[in-house]
Amino acid sequence: MDQSVLKPEFTVDEIKKYAQEGIDFGCATICINPSNLPIVAPMVEGTETGLCVVCDFPFGLATGEAKALLAEEYCSKWDIQDLDIVANYGWLRSGMCDKVVEDLKPAIVVAHKYDMQVKVIIETDTLTSEQIADGTRCAIDAGADFIKSSTGFFTGHENVGATPEVVKVMMDTAQGQIKVKGSGCIRTREHFLQLIDMGIDRMGIGFRSTPAVLNCTPEEAKRLR
Repeated sequence: MDQSVLKPEFTVDEIKKYAQEGIDFGCATICINPSNLPIVAPMVEGTETGLCVVCDFPFGLATGEAKALLAEEYCSKWDIQDLDIVANYGWLRSGMCDKVVEDLKPAIVVAHKYDMQVKVIIETDTLTSEQIADGTRCAIDAGADFIKSSTGFFTGHENVGATPEVVKVMMDTAQGQIKVKGSGCIRTREHFLQLIDMGIDRMGIGFRSTPAVLNCTPEEAKRLR
């Protein structure tokens, strides 16, 4: 489970508060914006929780070369576990799968050079089931480690996030070739456990939802790991 601490309006105190909550609950990573690396990196040192940093987030509309430059900047200077990059989902909706793969590859190559895992976000709320499958195949072809459903920042449209139906499309397409992360609208323990029963690899939980989803104390959560 990843704890999302990505709101651009967060104060430094709020970033520290929610990052510490993720550490206390033993989350796999704290997902943060790059400018907050100096704040959160010292907090996770010596803990079981790593850093996840977003790249070209939340729209994914920089060039492939620019994504690679950003990845180099973050990965070369910080001890990061995961790098999350956003696929050009307008291209996915246009059927331009080859271009999507070409756009993702440079940053993935850079991250793997530093032994970082890469998650590709395809913003599933904008896509049909067929396009979600296409996006999953694009992430596989680009060499990513995870396919991920949502940024959590898509507006102007109904947000359903990582529904069991969406996750099933991703998992059926992945066929074990790539890990699957569900994120977006996971706000209840029932939803959380349903996705676990489906065999999902990782889940992203918003900063306000972690205690409710886990329904336990930080000490109990760590014993369950």
